[in-house]
Amino acid sequence: MRTLKPLFVLIFFTVLSLGYGQKTYTEKDIQIIPKPNQLLLQTGTFEFSKNTVFVANTDFQKEISNALISKFQVAAGFSPVLGVKAPQRNFIQFKADPTFHKEAYKLEVNNANITITANGNAGFIYGLETIRQLLPVAIESKYAITSEKWQIPNFTITDEPRFKWRGLMLDLSRHFFDKNYILATIDRLAMHKMNVLHLHLVDDQGWRIEIKKYPKLTEVGAWRVDQENLSWNARLTTNPDEKGTYGGFFTQEELKEIVKYAATKNIEVIPEIEMPAHVSSAIASYPELACFDQRIGVPSGGLWPITDIYCAGKENTFEFLQNVLDEVMTIFPSKYIHIGGDEATKTNWDKCPHCQKRMKDLGLKNTNELQSYFVKRIEKYINSKGKKVIGWDEIVEGGLAPEATVMSWRGTKGGIEAADQGHDVIMTPESHCYFNFYQGPQNEEPLAFDGYTPLNKVYEFDPVVPTMSPVEANHVLGGQANLWAEHLAGPRDSEYMIFPRLAAMAEVLWSSKESRNWNDFTTRLPPMLKRYDYQGINYAKSAYLVTASSSADLGKKQINVTLKNEFPNPDIRYVLGDKNIDQNALKYINPIQFTGTTVLKASLFQNEKPIGKTFTDTIIFHKAVAHKVNYLTPFNDNYKGDGPFTLANTIRGSKNFHDGQWQAWLVNDMEVVVDLGKQESIEQVIVGTLESQGSGVNFPVKIKVLISNDGIKYQEVGKISRPYAPNVTSELKDFKVDFVKVNTRFVKVIAVNLKKSPKGESSWLFVDEILVN
Repeated sequence: MRTLKPLFVLIFFTVLSLGYGQKTYTEKDIQIIPKPNQLLLQTGTFEFSKNTVFVANTDFQKEISNALISKFQVAAGFSPVLGVKAPQRNFIQFKADPTFHKEAYKLEVNNANITITANGNAGFIYGLETIRQLLPVAIESKYAITSEKWQIPNFTITDEPRFKWRGLMLDLSRHFFDKNYILATIDRLAMHKMNVLHLHLVDDQGWRIEIKKYPKLTEVGAWRVDQENLSWNARLTTNPDEKGTYGGFFTQEELKEIVKYAATKNIEVIPEIEMPAHVSSAIASYPELACFDQRIGVPSGGLWPITDIYCAGKENTFEFLQNVLDEVMTIFPSKYIHIGGDEATKTNWDKCPHCQKRMKDLGLKNTNELQSYFVKRIEKYINSKGKKVIGWDEIVEGGLAPEATVMSWRGTKGGIEAADQGHDVIMTPESHCYFNFYQGPQNEEPLAFDGYTPLNKVYEFDPVVPTMSPVEANHVLGGQANLWAEHLAGPRDSEYMIFPRLAAMAEVLWSSKESRNWNDFTTRLPPMLKRYDYQGINYAKSAYLVTASSSADLGKKQINVTLKNEFPNPDIRYVLGDKNIDQNALKYINPIQFTGTTVLKASLFQNEKPIGKTFTDTIIFHKAVAHKVNYLTPFNDNYKGDGPFTLANTIRGSKNFHDGQWQAWLVNDMEVVVDLGKQESIEQVIVGTLESQGSGVNFPVKIKVLISNDGIKYQEVGKISRPYAPNVTSELKDFKVDFVKVNTRFVKVIAVNLKKSPKGESSWLFVDEILVN
């Protein structure tokens, strides 16, 4: 026995030294977004240290290795070694295999080393990005965290994307974002294994790219008159003689730097140069490009319809565009040039002698065919330079250019039609891919475009439509998220709209359809959000918000409130009254019933703690509840609310005026009578209203309250006036009319409509409740 003891001690300490500090991993610990196609988990771990060698034999391998090494240097407090020869153990190596698809990679990890096998640079990048996500989230830290174990599990991952095109579009025209923000966005796209950055460089409200042959495009077209204090669609027409001060543009050198940096991340930068519409900024710079040489200012905000478009009948239009495209193509080596092609109102073409002559000479039947001629001519020129054209799905109308690729945004119909004709397609329907839409309850969200695309809806997206044949499906290059910037004032606003929806889009476009699962995705999302935290990304927490929907049983004078959340099987808890949301909160199971005025608070819980913003609502039962409302001026048929009792059902509307709780009057005043059924003592009437000036919805300018006991003769008891005031945001407001306490049965309420906005447009008046107290 004494001779065996030293051997036993040696074995014990050897085993201890090998296993000490090593975590035992399960598949639940592999929280990668987008989800890899195949993963085989094995026992053991690979641990990074200051002696770990990144074996890099090309300049590109050195560059991408240094990107991860620098993260260790900051977050771990040590710097792995960059070398050209592999030691016996503790190294990462790159192995080229030409049989792999372009972006595919294989990642093999054991205790001694890591091997990334790929066709080339793209696969090597994605292999390292996967390693990055397997490391503790603290790898993203901007300061050293010495307590962390920098290890990853042993496994084999075989992975490649489902789609070739995995993109994000940034609208730089409506609001300009500088080079640093674009470079940061490129880093974040690479982290999510996205490979296309589409830059919307030209639109009515700003020209953002330096064109040396036409300096006025940036001297004039890049700047608009500052009306940022007004709602986007409420901004007034700009005087062409007034100098613009709000805007900016990229020099060609800045754009070349962006393109070069993106290439190191396997991201292709696609420029969009709009035509024939969305070009007011160009026409403001060079009026001779329009049909009637009209002088206009660069629009400061919303513009509809878009009638100031390039003249399709003048040769100088095509000379200008070819010269512009020549300079664009020297900056962007991309395979594609996006030319827009959407939302052209062709009324000027109908009247223009140049356009009419062109149509007659070419035997064109209508202006749709003239637009097709325009697009085909530009496509032919771009093709002659070795490039391909992309256009929004309107380019299908009038006949599609021979080799054009269609980006389908008005649903998927245009994409299906183009694929049926043998054209490549990028699916980006606004229903799932427009990140300028709200992603949570409008009452809790910053101002956005009037639409709703929550995180789970993005995850439902699939670029291949079920009705497509295999041949048509083969023409679908992939999909893209689009962020239009009308309501984005700065980078943090942009980040809020992109993240975490980009994580859902990334998985949709990379992972196999069979491997995608919403429940599984939600378990992998929290670590990604922690990475965002470390990186200082201002991401939206909207998915954690509790939302409520209400229904009224007016016979019982009862309100039923249903609570829900985006996550599957959410742990929602609530309290009533002035209690705090804590561990004693009630677990939500069934709709909550209310028969009196009550404050409701609710929150999503994780690990027995509330997370996200607390939902709070006050259900108010007032003297008019469930009583008859007579409409002396009928509400508009498009906004009927929840029926004739809408204004007396206690259910309040949200900033989403399509939520079914609003009644509306266009130009007309609201005049209604509430019959309380018997004489009641009252001293206040509250009118709940909404203002969304960008949508033409304005607060009333006056409210009058009159009373009667016979329903015939009325006496005014109170009124308030409020002059029109500019408002950038959407806002809910209760207007209170107080008066000396009186006894009455009938209450007449008149809310006076603004009638016309300062822009000259018809005004809407929205009301959700009349509270009588």
